Amino acid sequence: MTLAILCSGQGGQHAAMFELTGRCAPAQSVFSHASAILGQDIRQWVLTATPAELFANSSAQLLCSVQGLAAWQALDLEHVPTRDEIVLAGYSAGELASWGCAGLIAPTDVLHLAIMRAQAMDRAAGSDTGLASLRGLPRAALERLCRAHGCEIAIVLAQDSFIVGGRRDALALLAHEALASGAQRTAMLPIGVAAHTSLLAPASTEFHARLRAVPPGASRIPGVRLLSGVDGDAVLDVASGLDKLAQQISHTVDWEACLTACREARVTRVLELGPGRALANMAREALPEARCRALEEFRSLEGVRSWLHADRDA
Repeated sequence: MTLAILCSGQGGQHAAMFELTGRCAPAQSVFSHASAILGQDIRQWVLTATPAELFANSSAQLLCSVQGLAAWQALDLEHVPTRDEIVLAGYSAGELASWGCAGLIAPTDVLHLAIMRAQAMDRAAGSDTGLASLRGLPRAALERLCRAHGCEIAIVLAQDSFIVGGRRDALALLAHEALASGAQRTAMLPIGVAAHTSLLAPASTEFHARLRAVPPGASRIPGVRLLSGVDGDAVLDVASGLDKLAQQISHTVDWEACLTACREARVTRVLELGPGRALANMAREALPEARCRALEEFRSLEGVRSWLHADRDA
């Protein structure tokens, strides 16, 4: 069995996101450190946080990092007995958590870096930028609309599915024209920065310096293939991988390439760590031959373990 583990980005945070992992003993160090950063128990905070608090950039990136790291530790994923290899990929902000899961950045450093990353992005983006989803137009047609409105493709999801970033008023105009041009649907996302666009170039530079100052993790976990979000290539060299990790803040993320890499690795099972289940849904479309689940689709960690530990032909 080749297992793909997908670390979710922001957008799916909710009050019950730590329901499975919050009391699991192996994950307690992650929650304790995150709570120290937040100044209160993050598991209690998330239960009463307002939507504005849940989706604020700093708290959103911290929450997503906590969820990815906590789920990885709670499920002891590096020791799944039936797996031949783990392909590990992180979507947008989730890519930072994927480095922690791979053993290349210490979990405590991942959590601090998540806050630093968000703060750098907020400083660079200003208060009037954001992201919108768009489906149903070919890339060439969307690129023409982006040029006309000063927007950029932020994330490639599939051949006709994209996330676009830019000024919010420009995104609204682009979405209107896209629908008139045959797009199936568009929607503004609850993310207040134009991530993965050139507007955030200063944030990439700042975050790169922060990454270089962080000591490396204990060691790369054997049998784990970590993918880079900007191109879907395996991270073979840590230094160049860190360059890409900083670069993706202001460059297009090619999630379609990450899913293609999973298919080429003959992934047979996919588990999204959450929050949310958007990546599992995309994986079902891109990898119809694989069994794809999200952590949130299970009622217990034991149910997840049973699914992961099932024999290769189950």
